[in-house]
Amino acid sequence: MDITPQHLSYVLRLADTALILGQRNAEWCGHGPILEEDIALANMSLDLIGQARLLYTHAATLDFALTGTNRTEDDYAYFRAEREFANYTLAELPHYGPLSGTAHADKDYAVTIVRNFLYATLMAHLWTALAASADEQLAAIAAKSIKETRYHVHHAGEWLIRLGDGTDASHRRAQAALDYLLPYTREFFSVDAVEEAIAAAGIGPQTAALEAAWLEDVRATVNEATLSLPEPVKHISSGKHGEHSEHMGYVLAEMQSLARQHPGANW
Repeated sequence: MDITPQHLSYVLRLADTALILGQRNAEWCGHGPILEEDIALANMSLDLIGQARLLYTHAATLDFALTGTNRTEDDYAYFRAEREFANYTLAELPHYGPLSGTAHADKDYAVTIVRNFLYATLMAHLWTALAASADEQLAAIAAKSIKETRYHVHHAGEWLIRLGDGTDASHRRAQAALDYLLPYTREFFSVDAVEEAIAAAGIGPQTAALEAAWLEDVRATVNEATLSLPEPVKHISSGKHGEHSEHMGYVLAEMQSLARQHPGANW
C-alpha cells in the first residue's frame, strides 16, 4: 500500500475529532448532573482520547514514511496550531446552546447528549467500514474502537429519548440542541480530495456513502424521543479543512498550555 499525504491527512482528521470531543466531554468531570453521568462522561472521554492516541501513533508512522520526521502523539496534540487541526467543527463547540444567554452560561446537558449521539452514530458506521481497510493498522484501531462507540451510541440515545420524551423543559432543550447542532453534521458528508483518494486506495469509504444509514438511525431515535429533525441548511462548516469556529482557540489554549510551558517535560 502506497502512503500518500491524503492518507496521513485522513488519519489525523479522525484523531483530531476524537481528541477535541474527548477534551470537550472531559469538561463535565466534577460537574456532571448526577454522579453516574459524571463518571460515564469521564470514561467516554478516555475512550475518545485513547482512540486519538492510537491514531496519532499511526499518523507518526505515516509521517515518518512521507517526510522522515519523527513525531509523537504529544507533538500532534500539543504543538500544532489551530489551523493545523482537522477536526469536525461539531466537536469543538461548547456545551451551552441556543437557550443560553451568554458565553459564560451553565453547560447544557442536552447539547452534550445530542452532539455525542450525532457523532457516535456516524462513527459506529465509519469504524465498521474501516475495519475492512487496506490499512491494516487503521483496521485494527477500528475493530477496537467500534466496541467503545457502540456504547457511546447507546448511552447518548437513551438519554436523548429520556430528555425528549420527558418534561416540557427537557423536551424544549433537547429540541433546541438538535436544531442547533444538526446543521454542523453536513460537514460529515461533504466530499473532498482527501476522502476521494482514501476511497480510491481502499483505505476507507467516502463518508457520504454512509449518510443514508446514519440518517435512518438518527431519525429512528429522534422519533422515539418525540423530537423533530430540523430542515436542512445549505451552509457547510469547514473544521476538517482547518477553518474553525471562534471556540477552537479556547479549547487548544486550555489543552496545550501546560505542555507548551514545559516542553519536553516528563512526569
